[in-house]
Amino acid sequence: MAVAASVTPTAWRDTRRPLWPLALLVPVLPFLGWAGWGATGGAWAWWLTPAVVFGLIPAIDLLIGDDRRNPPDEAVPRLQADGYYRWLTYLYLPAQYAALVACCAVWAAGDLGPLGAAGLVATIGVVNGIAINTAHELGHKRESVERWLSKVALAPTGYGHFFVEHNRGHHTRVATPEDPASSRLGESFWAFWPRTVSGSLRSAWRLETSRFRIRGRSPWTWRNDVLNAWAMTLALYALLVIAFGPVVLPFLLLQAVVGFSLLEAVNYLEHYGLARQRTAAGRYEKVDPRHSWNSDRTVTNVFLFQLQRHSDHHANPLRRYQTLRSFDVSPQLPAGYATMLVAALVPPVWRRVMDHRVLAHYEGDLGRANVHPPALARLRRRASGR
Repeated sequence: MAVAASVTPTAWRDTRRPLWPLALLVPVLPFLGWAGWGATGGAWAWWLTPAVVFGLIPAIDLLIGDDRRNPPDEAVPRLQADGYYRWLTYLYLPAQYAALVACCAVWAAGDLGPLGAAGLVATIGVVNGIAINTAHELGHKRESVERWLSKVALAPTGYGHFFVEHNRGHHTRVATPEDPASSRLGESFWAFWPRTVSGSLRSAWRLETSRFRIRGRSPWTWRNDVLNAWAMTLALYALLVIAFGPVVLPFLLLQAVVGFSLLEAVNYLEHYGLARQRTAAGRYEKVDPRHSWNSDRTVTNVFLFQLQRHSDHHANPLRRYQTLRSFDVSPQLPAGYATMLVAALVPPVWRRVMDHRVLAHYEGDLGRANVHPPALARLRRRASGR
């Protein structure tokens, strides 16, 4: 089912090893924007980060194309144990926090103008939104330090409950109508956003409180992973307000919305329309690589710690990013995440690009897809050619 490695195991080496540090470029971009703003005074400089992430990276991705090579099974234990890959995820966090502090200082100075202020919010929102991907990689691991660092990466966006909901909710219910983080065929991103934001929060609280109540304990404790993650956000915001004044509070709230909305846009495209079928026993079939959209675009995989090999991640959530594989049976996105995210914000474009791919994945059988109920009549007309 996996695509075979192109070299023998004894000769295999990770040719992308020198490229993985490029993932740390994103939290450096705000400093380049600051330098450009200081040199020219132009508000354009604060739009450098979004322009690179959603313009330059997709363009390079298109030029370089896909890399579908997989590490041979014999190399996986060595890769998993290699601390080099782990430290790259750790290093994102100090760079992320340095960028946040720098942007708070710029905001507090108060001489940005509306265009510059909007660009500053977008800039740090993108940095902290992509940091949720780093939190995602760390939060799936068994090591205590990585799990705590996951919450640290989530703190700037106030999305600490993702640590609970993603691992114990989304991975259990993925590609089913019960999952708030799995988008449905015919559902626009703008309809998905309120459903996933509210649904994920409620689910995280239910999951965590039930964990304590099963043991006869109160959930109101620092051991509650939702509460201690939210406490990190409160502590961080309090420190930044003390350092820069109450003027930074609206900035912090706005960038948090941008950041977690970026996460939810990625959630939207990762499982759009895909569904696990019911077995004869009435249960959902086991998660496998058919239940997540995949992309092998080289550049965005490097920048996102290979999040785009999402099919293998859901089938094997404990695998570290450097060992994730591409599968022939996985449905493939036509571009990398950065490009697809922009398309998701424009529903007519998204439907034109993706709806026929979902139907093709299910051989035209609409009944096998995860369908948005209000869109069912329209989709039936399209499937029948009327």
